[in-house]
Amino acid sequence: MRQSKPMTNIDSFTHVRGESIYVDDVNVREGTGFGVVFDAPKAHGKIKHIDYSEARALKGVKRIFTHKDIPGENQIGGIIPDEPLFAEHEIHFWGQPIALIVAESEFIARQARRLIKIEIEDLPVITTAREAKEKGSFINDPRTFELGNTNTAFENCDYVFEGECFSNGQEHLYIEAQGAYAEPLENGNIKISSSTQGPTHVQKTTARVLGLPMHKIEVDVTRLGGGFGGKEDQATPWGVMAALATYHLGQSVKLILNRHDDLRMTGKRHPYESTFKIGLTKDLNILAFEAEFLQNAGAAADLSPAIAERTLFHATNSYFVEHVKTTVLSCKTNLPPNTAFRGFGGPQGMFVIESAIAKAASEIGVSPIDIQEVNLLKDDDVFSYGQIATQVEAGNSWFAAKKEYDLQQLIKEVEAFNASNDHFKKGLSMMPVCFGISFTNTPMNHARALVHIYQDGSIGISTAAVEMGQGVNTKLLQIAAQTFSVNPDKVKIETTNTTRIANTSPSAASSTADLNGKALLKACFALLERLKTVASEDLNCEKDKISIENEFVIFNGKKTDLNWTDLIASTMLKRVSLSEHAHYATPLIHYDKSKEKGHPFAYHVYGTSIFITTVDCLRGTYEFDTVKIVHDYGQSMSKGIDLGQVEGGLVQGIGWMTMEEIAYNDDGRLLSNALSTYKVPDIFSVPKSIEVMPLETLGSDMAILKSKAVGEPPLMYGIGAYFAIQNAIKSFNPSYNLNFHAPMTPEKVLQALYSD
Repeated sequence: MRQSKPMTNIDSFTHVRGESIYVDDVNVREGTGFGVVFDAPKAHGKIKHIDYSEARALKGVKRIFTHKDIPGENQIGGIIPDEPLFAEHEIHFWGQPIALIVAESEFIARQARRLIKIEIEDLPVITTAREAKEKGSFINDPRTFELGNTNTAFENCDYVFEGECFSNGQEHLYIEAQGAYAEPLENGNIKISSSTQGPTHVQKTTARVLGLPMHKIEVDVTRLGGGFGGKEDQATPWGVMAALATYHLGQSVKLILNRHDDLRMTGKRHPYESTFKIGLTKDLNILAFEAEFLQNAGAAADLSPAIAERTLFHATNSYFVEHVKTTVLSCKTNLPPNTAFRGFGGPQGMFVIESAIAKAASEIGVSPIDIQEVNLLKDDDVFSYGQIATQVEAGNSWFAAKKEYDLQQLIKEVEAFNASNDHFKKGLSMMPVCFGISFTNTPMNHARALVHIYQDGSIGISTAAVEMGQGVNTKLLQIAAQTFSVNPDKVKIETTNTTRIANTSPSAASSTADLNGKALLKACFALLERLKTVASEDLNCEKDKISIENEFVIFNGKKTDLNWTDLIASTMLKRVSLSEHAHYATPLIHYDKSKEKGHPFAYHVYGTSIFITTVDCLRGTYEFDTVKIVHDYGQSMSKGIDLGQVEGGLVQGIGWMTMEEIAYNDDGRLLSNALSTYKVPDIFSVPKSIEVMPLETLGSDMAILKSKAVGEPPLMYGIGAYFAIQNAIKSFNPSYNLNFHAPMTPEKVLQALYSD
């Protein structure tokens, strides 16, 4: 197999020409109905009466569907079955779907929605995790990870500090809003074109709601216009609603949320309210660490239990702590069910220990960098969940960043600037990252691939991977082209389809390329062995000395006259299969939730970032002068695609930590409900300079072609932005008491600059 050659993103050409196909671009059939969701105008209450009469009478309205029209179960909950598709007698969050209006046009459906009258008896509204805890409102039982004995360890610490943290939610703000298109097929079958990261979840849930077997539901995904976790579970209800309407009407139904509906009805990254206790020795070793995480789950479980679990897995970030006790509580509130978001609970956990280190450093009178460096993970250290750390790159990335970017010189420059400027101050921080790769629910770590080699030598590939801008289709194409040693033009990546590839795990957990790529590699190798057998017969030579290079058969290192096209033709004539369906399941990983111990991750990704920011101490505004990163790619398959993921994740993490502020009022109504009230990083707010240096490493055999996952880990670098700003504030206002309440908006900066 020839060495991997970098490829440009295969979607770039159609993207820039506006030719890429999304759900909203699917050609609609004659008679298609257009759906609009009628949702709850309050956060909690009993439904006393709903009058649909005027809406139903509006010309062009085909039908209004409610829970009464569901032939199966009115249930879309995954981990915990606690979420109805349509509210029945009680509503639990502002924006909860109550009915689906289907009309001849979206405009008519929206007109009809305004004509619906609803009477609600108000019930108490809970909006914060702290209030939910006080009232005993939880999604499930708490989880705790323990290592060593923190009770006795704290007694042996020279320094012990306690504090509180808050990290807010984050809106996914994918470019393509949620949506689906359902169409009837013969014999009562339904096909759903869905903007989802989890095609099987849409299929399974639709079958449950309609009371049909899964084989009658086909889900097809061409690509997503962004997902970031927001379409892992929360793409499901819209596909189910469209299919429900198609089931009854016998006509196609299109349901695409507009931006305001999407913002109001869907969950975000989970806000966390946390407390910590950290104990250190005089030489700055973190001897003991405790944390309690209050996760604001929203009104239903969605993926909250799994996200809470990953918070615990990443609660000590890149550090070895001998004695650990961390607990997470999933708190039930009257907000839309919060859901997966890039990092999946890991960032919320990391922010707490970084805050604890910052507080300890401030109280002791040292730099946080000193504490971070002393406690970095090493080989054979143990994580609080029992996994032994191997191939640890924490120290390597840290010291590479210090050396390559000359940290000491950067510190001197920051100090010199601050000494000569009164109204502008710079801050510097370092942020190490250690992120585990695998679904923490072990049974989800599997995938399949179907490969067809057609008679003319062209190749079709189907996997469960969903392309959502991360470049996974390019990597899959690269694997096939490299394995068969053919021109990439010969390879086509098919849509993700539950009929071709069944029982899929979602494209999530940074595992999509690894799982599906490994399955694809198995399929390609199986086909390659058959082709070598045919070639050995045609050339009358030994099979073990045959290879295929650049579309020619090579024997004993020499090119023969047998080319790829002729070999495929010969294989077909000999009735040898040119199709292969392969299955891959990640080996070695396991986890026992009854003991909270195991080996849940295939491997870890490491890296270190250095932030330098400048704060305007009159206005409270700030800008990031530079972010310098050393990142553990392993043996990158595609440096361009991976660099794009690092830069994108970094900026998204900066946004979460600095400007993206989710706001609900006490009644549970979303206030940050438009791009005028919710700020995301734009060209004017991203760092002036981003430098990313690959860490020299062998990679991991558990990663596809030793190219490590790159989707989620870079987001955690953005946490460094928060602490760089804090350090700048401290330079201006030495009496500032560190406050760990993210995001660090300009308003909070201004208050901190002039606090006592």
